[in-house]
Amino acid sequence: MKKIILNGILLDEETELSLNELCSACSSSADLIIELVEEGVLEPVEAKMYRLQQTQWRFSVNNLQRARTAISLQRDLGVNIAGVALALDLLEEVEKLESRLAQFEINEKS
Repeated sequence: MKKIILNGILLDEETELSLNELCSACSSSADLIIELVEEGVLEPVEAKMYRLQQTQWRFSVNNLQRARTAISLQRDLGVNIAGVALALDLLEEVEKLESRLAQFEINEKS
């Protein structure tokens, strides 16, 4: 039996990542992350961060999963950046609706 060793870093919701750290965590180029920010797919921690140099941008941990999904959509399915933004928004909406439905079902059983 072949053993697989996985390495990872546990991040809490308070953690912020620099542009370089986000690129490294996503195995992506800075140019792609910058494109995702410009398209509104990713957002630096504070709106004023847009005025800072890109090397000073900080991203919340939530952006990490969003960036990975965006990159996967683009790389694996060939979705353009605008399509990625739309797909992510729709996926988030589905997630919210599923959560509301689950809550409704719990209340129905009570």
